[in-house]
Amino acid sequence: MGVIRRHPVITLLVAGLAIAGLAIFLAWRHLSTPLPASALPAAHRPDVANGRLLYHAGGCISCHRGRGPHAALPAGGRRLKTPGGAILVPNITPDRETGIGAWRPIDFVNALKKGLGPDGTHYIPAFPYTSYAWMTLPDILDLFAYLKTLKPVKNTTPLERAPLTRFALAFWQWLALPRHAFRPIPGQSASFNRGAYLVVGPGHCGECHTPRNAIFLLDRDRWLAGAPHLSEKGKVPSLRNLKGRGRYKSVNDLASALKYGEALGYEDLSSGGMGEVQSNLARLPEADLKAIAEYLLGLK
Repeated sequence: MGVIRRHPVITLLVAGLAIAGLAIFLAWRHLSTPLPASALPAAHRPDVANGRLLYHAGGCISCHRGRGPHAALPAGGRRLKTPGGAILVPNITPDRETGIGAWRPIDFVNALKKGLGPDGTHYIPAFPYTSYAWMTLPDILDLFAYLKTLKPVKNTTPLERAPLTRFALAFWQWLALPRHAFRPIPGQSASFNRGAYLVVGPGHCGECHTPRNAIFLLDRDRWLAGAPHLSEKGKVPSLRNLKGRGRYKSVNDLASALKYGEALGYEDLSSGGMGEVQSNLARLPEADLKAIAEYLLGLK
């Protein structure tokens, strides 16, 4: 009986596919496994004031704003346009039945760090956890503590299911999520790094101002270089070389624009999608506004 010999190329191909399959499976297991409560910093005592600051930096109310008498609270219910269709934004008030009132701190951390719900659901990336994942654990816990101080609102907002399978979404998260929290940029000032942190993490500016590739991953080589509008016609402008393009003269000038918008004649900062962004940023301390301005003006 003759011996069937397998071609070396086919052997390598099969081995390569097996290794790739194992790697994807392990990535899926990793991304589908929530962080344990033991991962939380045991000595941390939540700072509600810092949580409020991060709430405004992230513009949480802009997407999660309730309707009617609950318009000042993040009770959800808005239909948000996305490339995959309109989705219903959830209620994040501390109502135990329809909001996040029954969540534990680790549940909130897993939502922001891993895009996972308390029941293991993989959240769709319309929730910008790929940016929030850059946040530090203490800041995430502070934000959660602030949300728990808000008035509970009973407003059922059915969870939107992803158009992809859980496996495919977990693999996308593996590609998209950062491997660690934000780290200060060497050689830059504390103020510059504070601004970078607010822009990259809680502010999630890159989600709109950075173009994406064919599978909707942010193109880091064109960070904040402008992108097609995800939910409307037109383009989200570039945030690079703002001083060289004559948009703003100095850190103080850009900080004033973020604080006052078109009320002081700063064009395009209180209209369109930037209207609510600017109104949220206006609530930040002056030092943080200057830090954001310093970082943005440092982008060539």
